[in-house]
Amino acid sequence: MKLVLATNNQGKVVEFQRILKPLGIEVISQKQAGVSISVEETGKTFAENARLKALAVYHATKLPTVADDSGLCVDALDGRPGVYSARYYGEDVPYTERNKRLIGELSGVPDEKRTARFAAHITCVLSEDEILDCEGVCEGTIGYEPAGDGGFGYDPIFYVGQKSFAQLSGEEKDKISHRGKALQKLYEELKKY
Repeated sequence: MKLVLATNNQGKVVEFQRILKPLGIEVISQKQAGVSISVEETGKTFAENARLKALAVYHATKLPTVADDSGLCVDALDGRPGVYSARYYGEDVPYTERNKRLIGELSGVPDEKRTARFAAHITCVLSEDEILDCEGVCEGTIGYEPAGDGGFGYDPIFYVGQKSFAQLSGEEKDKISHRGKALQKLYEELKKY
C-alpha cells in the first residue's frame, strides 16, 4: 500500500517511512506526490488539525493520505505549547531557540513538576467514506538543557528516563514515542483493509 504523507517536515517523513516500511507500507511525501501546499492549522485539537491536513492533501492528490498533528504538552505550563507547538514562539524561530525559551519558562520548576507528554493524532483518508483516526501519547519530563543530536523539534529537551528523545536511536524512539504508538494503531486498522 502507498500513502501520501501530508507534511513539509522532512523529519516526519523519515520517521513515518522508518516505522511503516517494515509493515509493507510505502510512504511518499506530498512533494513526491506533486503537491506543494501548506494547510493552515486552525483546529483547536490535534485531531482537528490532522484531519484538516489529511483531507486537503487527499483532495489534491486523490491518493490515500495520512497526516498527523502532534505536540508537546507541559504540565507546569498548563499544557502549552500543545497544538501550538510548531509556532509557540513564532513561525520562523528555530527549534534551538524554542527549546532554550521553553527551558527558560520552567526556570525554578523542580524535577517533580517538570512532567510533560508528547501527543500525536493521526488521520488516514483512504476515501471520502473511509477515514481512520489513531492517537498515541508518550509521558516524560522536560530537561534542564538540550541533549543529543538526533530527532527534531523539542526532542532534545524531552526526556524519557535518563535520555532525551534526541539521544535515542530511531528504532528506540519508535517503540516508545507518541507517533510510533499511533502508527502501530494505524497499522492494525489498515490490516482490516
